[in-house]
Amino acid sequence: MLYAQDCWSLLLVFQAMDAAGKDGTIKHVMSGVNPQGCQVFSFKQPSQKELDHDFMWRYSRSVPERGRIGIFNRSYYEEVLVVRVHEQVLNRQKIPPQLVNERIWDERLADIAHFEDYLTRQGVIILKFFLQVSPRMCTWWTARWRSRSRRLAISHRPCTA
Repeated sequence: MLYAQDCWSLLLVFQAMDAAGKDGTIKHVMSGVNPQGCQVFSFKQPSQKELDHDFMWRYSRSVPERGRIGIFNRSYYEEVLVVRVHEQVLNRQKIPPQLVNERIWDERLADIAHFEDYLTRQGVIILKFFLQVSPRMCTWWTARWRSRSRRLAISHRPCTA
């Protein structure tokens, strides 16, 4: 129906800490969808080409066309979260120094909100998901990992030179 109408697109944005299950969730949720109408984009560390453009460029070029479903594995919010913590990433973006000030993070959040508003007005339905691993699940995964590592005889001691 989405493809046949050719006027709407769907963008699913998944955000989570590392190892929180984004890949598995995407695979499970999308298992009933025709893969021809769906594209998954995983945003890792920006390439040199991506750093030569504005911070939203790599996301805007990955927005699904009408009639399609696009999935963002990680989101543009990392441009505020990760870049704020790792200053060297901001330095690699080659922004003119006079534009890097105390307002940059609020300005980026505003840019993201405007970007989403723009996409919505163009017929892109945006659904955002934040996956969080509960403390109980964290304990369960840790115990499972330790059990497997003991079975496989993996040492828990740090390596020494």
